[in-house]
Amino acid sequence: MNCITQPAQAKAGIITPEMKRVAEIERLEPEFIRSGVAAGTIVIPANILHKNLKAIGIGRQLKTKINANIGNSAVASCPRQELEKLQRALKYGADTVMDLSTGGDINRIRASIIEHSPAPVGTVPMYEVLARCGKVENLSESFVLDVMREQAEQGVDYMTIHAGLLRAQIPAAKKRKLRIVSRGGSILAAWMKQTGKENPFYTAFDEILEICRKYDVTLSLGDGMRPGCLADASDEAQFAELDVLGELVRRCRKADVQAMVEGPGHIPFNEIEMNMKREQKVCDDAPFYILGPVVTDCAPGYDHITSAIGATMGAYAGAAMLCYVTPKEHLGLPNARDVRDGVIAYKIAAHAADIALGKPGARERDDAISDARAAFDWEKQFELALDPEKARELREEALAERDLPADHDHGDERFCTMCGPNFCSMRISREL
Repeated sequence: MNCITQPAQAKAGIITPEMKRVAEIERLEPEFIRSGVAAGTIVIPANILHKNLKAIGIGRQLKTKINANIGNSAVASCPRQELEKLQRALKYGADTVMDLSTGGDINRIRASIIEHSPAPVGTVPMYEVLARCGKVENLSESFVLDVMREQAEQGVDYMTIHAGLLRAQIPAAKKRKLRIVSRGGSILAAWMKQTGKENPFYTAFDEILEICRKYDVTLSLGDGMRPGCLADASDEAQFAELDVLGELVRRCRKADVQAMVEGPGHIPFNEIEMNMKREQKVCDDAPFYILGPVVTDCAPGYDHITSAIGATMGAYAGAAMLCYVTPKEHLGLPNARDVRDGVIAYKIAAHAADIALGKPGARERDDAISDARAAFDWEKQFELALDPEKARELREEALAERDLPADHDHGDERFCTMCGPNFCSMRISREL
């Protein structure tokens, strides 16, 4: 197999079909996309073996993308439920999905997700490594490479590896309130402490690049030292890892392997912009893929909201992709309903940032729904809503309180039930 990666072709002046599709979606010139891919500021996760893939671009110059995490745990869910989550995520607007399965038949779940997903699929190979090893001490560099190779051969489009977390950073993590909250990061830290060896994802990075280059797998350089609470934000451990990620980005680009960088975490609102700008500088403007950030720690059950607040600022300040957070963050494995709530919250965050940044066509939907509101065209409003089902459901609920059918079309229905006909500002102003 002789794969020429997207960046290799871009550097040669070739505009690939994937680049053309991204340009069409983004309403930008194909040459702009090619140039960004060549420079590494845009990535197009597209494993050559993911046959039903519809390519998308990730970069701060493009519309903000969102990812939805799915996957089972060692104690909950099954392949059928994961496919249901996948369909929910795609239906409500996820641009990519990550299979984070940690129990059961991980390989079968992932194969099913890839088969049914036209969106790029990501993984965290460390989860399968530990699930198959059984214990941290059984982990080895060679087995890490075997698992990554198997996942690449299966069609995984991007992989999160915590290659930037080194032994020298662990003492700084011990000073924290929550230490290391990343699952992959904590596993690696434990392994390094037990063996006295350096991070295998770091020591085997050249071999990892060979695997990614063969299948055009994008590396998502994970933040194993991401802060898990506001008290640990923007600290020595977090930024020490970020410096290593900047080094790894440059090694990826030299090898013609696509790379993006993952970011925090839990961050106070006033520190978000600084974190985005720091990543751009340290990592040479590699696409930044952020989790949240969660801007307050005391709202369990509502973290899709607390994090969407941070995600909006993160995207406005330069993040390229947002990893959604569901209401069950910190509480349990999300179900299909939680996936829907998380995706919608993040579509709102991404959309709000794109409007503020003036991304091509970002506000068209908003202007169209405003016209529909002015015309009291309820069906058009439902059609244009980010979650049409929810909008229709709440409208029908409001009408039911007045004992009116949803399709009621009398003259006095040209208003909502909040104001009624006599206090409806839009109805009154139409008659001026």
